[in-house]
Amino acid sequence: MWFTYFLVYLHSVLGFQSTYAGVLLLIGQVADGVCTPLVGYQSDRTAGVLRCKRKTWHLLGTLCVLASFAFIFMPCLACTHRSPQWAQIVYFTPFIIIFQFGWAATQISHLSLIPELVSKESAKVELTAYRYAFTVMANITVYTVAWLLFHFQSVRSVGQAITDSLGQVDIPLFRTLALIVMGIGALFSLIFHVGTKQETLASEREDQLLVPSPSQEAFPRLVFQWKHWLKEPSFYQVAFLYMSTRLIVNLSQTYISVYLTNSLMLPKNFIAIIPLVMYVSGFVCSLAMKPVSKVIGISMTYLVGLLLVLCFATWVFVDSKLGAKSIYGAAVLLGAGSATILVMSLSMTAMLIGEQTQSGAFVYGSMSFTDKVANGVGVVLIQSIRPCSSQLCCPACVWFYRDVMVTVTGGVAVAASLCLFTLLIWPIRIVLFV
Repeated sequence: MWFTYFLVYLHSVLGFQSTYAGVLLLIGQVADGVCTPLVGYQSDRTAGVLRCKRKTWHLLGTLCVLASFAFIFMPCLACTHRSPQWAQIVYFTPFIIIFQFGWAATQISHLSLIPELVSKESAKVELTAYRYAFTVMANITVYTVAWLLFHFQSVRSVGQAITDSLGQVDIPLFRTLALIVMGIGALFSLIFHVGTKQETLASEREDQLLVPSPSQEAFPRLVFQWKHWLKEPSFYQVAFLYMSTRLIVNLSQTYISVYLTNSLMLPKNFIAIIPLVMYVSGFVCSLAMKPVSKVIGISMTYLVGLLLVLCFATWVFVDSKLGAKSIYGAAVLLGAGSATILVMSLSMTAMLIGEQTQSGAFVYGSMSFTDKVANGVGVVLIQSIRPCSSQLCCPACVWFYRDVMVTVTGGVAVAASLCLFTLLIWPIRIVLFV
């Protein structure tokens, strides 16, 4: 919901100026970016409750999300129609920061489980694909609920003054959507904490690394600390590739809604239907990632995903007036391509960590830091050059959002392909102790 609906909710529903909406999203991204490596560092250092350090941080993050998320998708409780927008920014900022801290804690602790639970590269790819598949299922649930809410709104509004455009009349819809999503998330978080037995083997393996055997005494610096990663060239290669991947995935999610409503002039229920199509195609694609990556390798599978994204960008650029039917095909390409590059970039990160799981959360945190800040800066730049800052869209916005979708997918995909080329020449490996 954060990337797909937050910007369009602020701008089209609450009536924020485009720059102010971008500033709020940037605040969230910077907060997430700062919290992510700090959470990763602390998650690696602390023992946690009952030696379950990853689950402890996940639980803390879940509680923070539950305490703040609903307020982000509700109007300012203490504001009136005369309240200046800067006052509403002050109101929303604490909730956004708490939510982003919680999101960082849940994401990093959950990602850090992968290299701790398995050691084989194929198993890491499999777990990453499963994780993404369930992430896609969660997003499918969000968009399905959103579509149902839009559908029920249209059924109830027969004969009433509710249009196909987003506006303040949709405030209760987004509030209801946020509450439903929170309830479902809380339920599955409870299932995760009750059903996952995680830390025993990982802690034993970490203890074995910290207390070397006689055969390991010749390598007293075997255990990686966070500062050692900063000396690894592969660390920066994977970080740039992950950042590029997240720019494609997150910025396309952020602007797909305004592209549909302002550029293609489609009804507002399409902001639920098209993301749903994207994630369904991504889910189907994720099921084939393990066998495909085994045959052609992780890097080549990533390249296939990039080609799908480039096909989407080319289609949007060439066909400036995608119809209500053609957009489904473009959405399938973007969804499948985004799923592929995201899973493969996470698999590359797990490959980079390898057996150095004691500092794995720092690696994931650092990767996420680059992507959060880059996404926030990207949104602010896009919002600052938007042709009109008002709630209503001017004719220039029609072309503007089309160009945004082409740039954040095709343009960034070209940069990612250049980074991928360096990985083909200099494969991922740790050179500090070699």
